[in-house]
Amino acid sequence: MHRYQTPSADDTAYIDSVVDRVEESLDDSLLPVDIFNDDRIFAAEMQRIFTKTWVFLGHESEIPNKGDFVMRRIGTDRVILSRDSKGIIRVLNNHCRHRGTEVCHEDRGNTAVFKCPYHGWAYKNDGDWAGAPQMNDAYGEKLDPREWGLLRAPKVESLFGFIFASLSEDVPPLREYLGDAVWAFEAVVNLHPDGMEVLAQPEVFTVKADWKNGAENFAGDAYHVGTTHYSNTLSGFIPGLNNVSVVAHGYDFGNGNSFIGHSIADLIAPQFTMWGYPPEVRDLFDLDRLDDVQREMIENRPPTIGTFFPNFSYLRFPQPANPGEMPIPFTNIRVWQPVAPGVMELWTWEFEYKVAPQAYKDKAYLAGQYGFGSGGVFEQDDTVVWEGIAKAGRSAWAREAGMRLHFRQKRTGPDPEWQGPGKYYPSIYGEYLQEAFYRRWVDAMRSHNQTMKAETKAADLAVREAAVVAAAAAAVEDEGILTEGAQA
Repeated sequence: MHRYQTPSADDTAYIDSVVDRVEESLDDSLLPVDIFNDDRIFAAEMQRIFTKTWVFLGHESEIPNKGDFVMRRIGTDRVILSRDSKGIIRVLNNHCRHRGTEVCHEDRGNTAVFKCPYHGWAYKNDGDWAGAPQMNDAYGEKLDPREWGLLRAPKVESLFGFIFASLSEDVPPLREYLGDAVWAFEAVVNLHPDGMEVLAQPEVFTVKADWKNGAENFAGDAYHVGTTHYSNTLSGFIPGLNNVSVVAHGYDFGNGNSFIGHSIADLIAPQFTMWGYPPEVRDLFDLDRLDDVQREMIENRPPTIGTFFPNFSYLRFPQPANPGEMPIPFTNIRVWQPVAPGVMELWTWEFEYKVAPQAYKDKAYLAGQYGFGSGGVFEQDDTVVWEGIAKAGRSAWAREAGMRLHFRQKRTGPDPEWQGPGKYYPSIYGEYLQEAFYRRWVDAMRSHNQTMKAETKAADLAVREAAVVAAAAAAVEDEGILTEGAQA
């Protein structure tokens, strides 16, 4: 497990130089390979990205009752996602304020109190300190509940039931942070007032790959499908899958948030509009909740895959629950959870609309697991190739040669007639969405430095100004001495 360390001056200079090189390379549609498995870059990402942005943690349906909790991660920190005794959702640091050990070792449960196994300090499910053994003898009086409570994430918000948190007080509100991407996400997960629900506990498995590779792939890579997943076409599981990129489109909503859309009806059959939902499910949707552009979009080229920076992605696509059956759409939510340089945990949830018939939910769950569970036919393909990138990032030869990756597919530009927010690209070719993801990475990795550089610049300026003042004073003093000497 990687342990966070405050970067030294040498580390900071190295990180800054890498970020500069990434930005310069992106201007030439290239990307240095050594950002993918680097100890110092990873430490900087934990500090500069994962403590400074909004991070997805879970869904309200996972903690429906007062006292419910699940364990999650923000960066490398294990956190408690809790619904407290008043029904308020909290995100709590999992370390006791007495000696720092973990207070919770369960993946999920229901409790009014978290009790530290070391010395017995107890905390309410809202994080407040609640007590300790032998209070009078050990302390003489109660401690301040808030001052000595568990650390709390300062920002926690829910969007259509999806819970995000930030460890920074300075982030903008969630909707403002996600910007235009909220418009598209609404068209995916908010087609009924009852919303969506988790169908089962999330799967968690370790992949020896960099978290950025998964996030980048879901941000805009449909080009790989015909090669990486060609076995699914050869086997007859999903005929025509090798043509997916031909019917793929790009939605760029800025700030590193982007979706891929597909004309599924052109790929599979005319009835596969709106992701291919069958009539018994489609008829339950309230499309009056959407504007005209949203309705046209999900009817003809619905967003099927997407990434919210830094590490939250989703997938909705039709595929069979079993070989030989008619494809049905499933909704898979995933987090590319960084664990160590070149290592991530892949967290995946299967979702469906609450109002959908139970029989449909059961089949949708199987379809999602068959393709994108830990042993899914697509998941196995993707994770293997991503692991190869991490090896390249660690390659002494690649680093010595200054190896940079190619992002130079031809680009045709966005559709000038697009009426929705953001930019719509009729063709997915061009790798512009992946490049946008890495430009957002550059901005996030540089924001911390900009403050430091500004402070350093201000300090240098103050030193120079002080030197000028001192020199002027010395000159005045010298002039006075000379004048006195002349007079004498």
